[in-house]
Amino acid sequence: MHEDLHHGHDAHAGHDAHAGHDAHAEHDAHAGHGDHGGHMGHAGHGDHVAQFRRLFGIMLVLAVPVVGFDPMFADLVGYDLPHHGWTTWIAPLVGTVMYAWGGRPFLTGAVDEIRSRRPGMMLLIALAITVAFVSSWGASLELLHHELSFWWELALLVVIMLLGHWIEMRSLAQTTSALDSLAALLPDEAERVEGDEIVTVPPSSLAVGDVVVVRPGASVPADGRVVEGSASIDESMVTGESRTVRREVGDTVVAGTVATDSGLRVEVSATGDETMLAGIQSLVADAQSSSSRAQRLADTAAGWLFWFALGAAIITALVWTLIGLPDDAVVRTITVLVIACPHALGLAIPLVVSIATERAARAGVLVKDRLALESMRTVDTVLFDKTGTLTRGEPTVTGIEAHGRDEGEVLALAAAAEADSEHPLARAIVGAAERRGLTVPSASGFTSSPAVGVRAEVGGETVEVGGPYLLEQHSLGELPVADAWREEGSIILHVLADGDVIGALRLADEIRPESREAVDALHAVGAQVVMITGDAQAVAESVGAELGIDRVLAGVRPQDKAAQVAQLQDEGRKVAMVGDGVNDAPALAQADVGLAIGAGTDVAIGSAGVVLASSDPRSVLSVIDLSRETYRKMKQNLWWAAGYNLLSVPLAAGVLAPIGFVLPMSVGAILMSLSTIVVALNAQLLRRLDLAPERSAAKLRG
Repeated sequence: MHEDLHHGHDAHAGHDAHAGHDAHAEHDAHAGHGDHGGHMGHAGHGDHVAQFRRLFGIMLVLAVPVVGFDPMFADLVGYDLPHHGWTTWIAPLVGTVMYAWGGRPFLTGAVDEIRSRRPGMMLLIALAITVAFVSSWGASLELLHHELSFWWELALLVVIMLLGHWIEMRSLAQTTSALDSLAALLPDEAERVEGDEIVTVPPSSLAVGDVVVVRPGASVPADGRVVEGSASIDESMVTGESRTVRREVGDTVVAGTVATDSGLRVEVSATGDETMLAGIQSLVADAQSSSSRAQRLADTAAGWLFWFALGAAIITALVWTLIGLPDDAVVRTITVLVIACPHALGLAIPLVVSIATERAARAGVLVKDRLALESMRTVDTVLFDKTGTLTRGEPTVTGIEAHGRDEGEVLALAAAAEADSEHPLARAIVGAAERRGLTVPSASGFTSSPAVGVRAEVGGETVEVGGPYLLEQHSLGELPVADAWREEGSIILHVLADGDVIGALRLADEIRPESREAVDALHAVGAQVVMITGDAQAVAESVGAELGIDRVLAGVRPQDKAAQVAQLQDEGRKVAMVGDGVNDAPALAQADVGLAIGAGTDVAIGSAGVVLASSDPRSVLSVIDLSRETYRKMKQNLWWAAGYNLLSVPLAAGVLAPIGFVLPMSVGAILMSLSTIVVALNAQLLRRLDLAPERSAAKLRG
């Protein structure tokens, strides 16, 4: 059955006790997914990043003559401008270009906010640059007081706001599309049986009733029914089951799954949008489109500041007019509207996000979605996929029972017999012997019997390793420990020497040593830990009990994983999902925060908001730590930026005029610049954050 794949040795496949001897072969498919660093370029965001970068560069160059030839800036700094008539028009003309060209994104954004009746950052910026533009032209044409020339302020505002939006767009650039990755699971071509010939065709041309050939190692091109042959099918990318499944004549197979050991002929039963893979695509798309997009903190603050500035300007105009100073009313009102412009506010969030994502990337945490990062601090339930996340996703010897020999000898003899095999369980046995530092004797005469076991001559003894059928051939019974192991969902192999049982080996998907620490730290911060898996209940319960997991959801199909997440959300929980396979993609997209293990599939990564380059489950704690610190810096910067406005606007309006103090425009401009510098320096403090998984775990445990 498995000779083609295992070079004549898949003796263990087909055992009732451990039908999944090849259980973990599917995880080889994950091996090539470790490098996702080059995916940070989503088509839509990539264009915007380039546009804002180019526009920022151009406006930065144009700002130099505007600021340099602005009389108000020259007076503020203390230098003399040339007295040639044409120099007085440099700032107005170039400033007009900056307003119309560099300010266009904000002006169009303001129109959208007005139409949606949701004033925010764009409207506040547009108001400030428009008032500065109109008043500056009024001052340049000597229609208004010369103090109302804000060309330099207009130029700096446009440049700083474009810088903020460039940084923000860059931080929001996303990785490869999940839906494209799902489609990539299908083979590029299919082999259709036409009479006595086999014709290569694209999968899209297949129709229900066609018979296709699936060769060893190839993907199934469409859903169908096996009509000839049998093979162990790797369905992990669709079902999440941690062991391959034997499919024979009459059984159904799913598009995108892989025949690992031998060829099949399959009659197509569903194609295109009717396949299970297409169903998963639909689930991912639905979950992504239904994900709520909370309004940005900065936009919320800007919305309030807009009404604050507008109200302050109206009150200023009325008060100064009523006391009989209409000229001062114009000057004060315009000053209020310009000073209300959010220099610091425009950089408060983007700078923090940019530094946070950079710092995270250095620690192996790739932030795709800023909102996911913001939300992680409020998560109270974390769902872990089992295989490949909490466990290594490959078999490991987890127990040895010796009978008449010591454990080391039993393992060494088993490793000797399995040494010539490339089977995953054989590699696990040999690897266990190596880790223990055992001397493995040489073997000869290696043979394999499908569904029975392997045999080899070792040191003058005939050593056999296999499952229940091997014992039946020798009319032998299992060791008593086998029942307990079987209840745990473990794979059981017995070791025989010259026909006598000398021991048994327990093999299971090894739990990562970091998993317990991750679970404990999550409990310390008050989060419920849930494990969700396609594996059998016994296997899942065993892992859950060992790790101290609160809830275990086993035997969950891919279409049900997203529903399980939704159910938790219906309970009022803020859910984070951690997974690595295609079967996890709908759940990752449905969750409030999706975290993909970087060693997983492109589909999982495309559906997640955060990608963990490491397979260390403690990396989740790094994300929580980063989220908390990032949010704290965001709040600090927002309060500082907004606080400047809350203080400077009333002063500019003249609330202290009765005692002889009115905030000069020049002082307001300096304070504006200082506010921006403070925000930038505060954001830089994030660089001191140590996001090593072990540090984050220790920090959160307290």
